[in-house]
Amino acid sequence: MTTPTPPSLLQHLWKAELIAGLISVVLGAAVLAQPGISVAVAAIFFGAYLLVTGIGQVVFAFSLHVAAGGRVLAFISGAASLVLAVLAFRHIGDAVLLLAIWIGIGFIFRGVATTVSAISDPGLPGRGWNIFLGIISLIAGFVVLGSPIESIGTLALVTGIWLVVTGIAEVITAFGIRKGAKAVDNAINGAPTNA
Repeated sequence: MTTPTPPSLLQHLWKAELIAGLISVVLGAAVLAQPGISVAVAAIFFGAYLLVTGIGQVVFAFSLHVAAGGRVLAFISGAASLVLAVLAFRHIGDAVLLLAIWIGIGFIFRGVATTVSAISDPGLPGRGWNIFLGIISLIAGFVVLGSPIESIGTLALVTGIWLVVTGIAEVITAFGIRKGAKAVDNAINGAPTNA
């Protein structure tokens, strides 16, 4: 009778989880230590994102074989992204403001979509929670749009805390995976398991 070998992925999964957790903790601590710099870096990446997607949409507008309406919408969207990218790179404050507005609009769209879908589907599991979360997201969007610069700083702090907490949870999970991998290895090899 042959004994199966333990999955090789399981033996190394804990290392990947540990590294991800440590990176998350370090990144979260960096964001908490310097939220202003973190927001500026995020705004620069946002400007780069707008530039790349804008170029892509303009190229697609002329190269894709779609209806004229689709081409026009792709071109307008791409051109708008390029204009916003230029504004973002012109002054870092503009990029931070654009990022905050983008986040606020995203919250509003998500809030509306979540609330409407929960209200329209009476059989949805957790319907009440979805309606509640949709309304909270909608309110958060209006708060961010009403005070974008202050809101983006608060979001940076919340993100930093979330990264640290998530990283700690990932580190703990990594050691749990390591213990489980050893137990599987010992069970397959017939060695006694240590609790």
